[in-house]
Amino acid sequence: MKKIGIFGLFLVSSASLVACGNGEEENGNEGASNGGDTVQVGVANEEPYGYINIEENEVTGAAPEIARAVLQSIGYEDIEGNVADFGALIQGVSQGQFDIATAAMDIRPERCENGNFGDIEMQYGEGIVVQAGNPLGITSYEDIVANPEIRVAVMRGANQMNYLDSLGINEDQYVQADSIADNMAAVESDNADVMVATDATANVAAQNNSSGNVEFVEEFEQPIIEGESVMAYGAAVFPQSDEGDEMREAYNEGLQELIDSGELLEILEEFGFTEANLPPTDITTEDRCNV
Repeated sequence: MKKIGIFGLFLVSSASLVACGNGEEENGNEGASNGGDTVQVGVANEEPYGYINIEENEVTGAAPEIARAVLQSIGYEDIEGNVADFGALIQGVSQGQFDIATAAMDIRPERCENGNFGDIEMQYGEGIVVQAGNPLGITSYEDIVANPEIRVAVMRGANQMNYLDSLGINEDQYVQADSIADNMAAVESDNADVMVATDATANVAAQNNSSGNVEFVEEFEQPIIEGESVMAYGAAVFPQSDEGDEMREAYNEGLQELIDSGELLEILEEFGFTEANLPPTDITTEDRCNV
């Protein structure tokens, strides 16, 4: 896929939500929502959804590339990527640090209270990474809950904690971190027995690990919560304001054009997703916010 723009890269502290580096002022560039010419895009460093391409010093991934294509199609050319902890993205949008957050964030009622979600961009399931050989025989979230001795590496603010909580996990089992890299390191160093994440995240993390100490569980069983198989529905997040509503509506129109043209599937396939990850036609953002 040919990129027609490049995200500038800034790193954002989850504590202060302040842009840093490259000589920018502490309050960051002015974004589209506050009258500036640059769209500030918040991204979590979670491959393949969104991550830093170290060689090119830019933000890429399925969600940022979708945002790039949509924003440029509706007239925005100057787009800046701001990498922050996943759990800080909605806060960053609410506080005006970002004009939009794009991390394929699952639309959930508690998130809708503070985040103005756009239309669904993709859907995805769950996956796990375990120590090599899977010594504890973990193939499901139910296996984790059934054995209180299993230590679970999980990213703060992620859906997986909600799923495990619903299944009755012992909270003492959690080993929490702010990044997939830290969670993988916990499993690799025997500080955790399993890392829980989305299927694509877990698979890519295992593929990128060269230690030989971890593996992706191919035979993983999708969790059943309240009688239904779990599926997440990711979307971009905008400010809860008149300006945010206006940008979201324009974004949704651009996203639909991307879907209709087939370009959305091309972007998803670039990062290892398939047609099965395309947004559903029978579920809406409003449905997800009112589950």
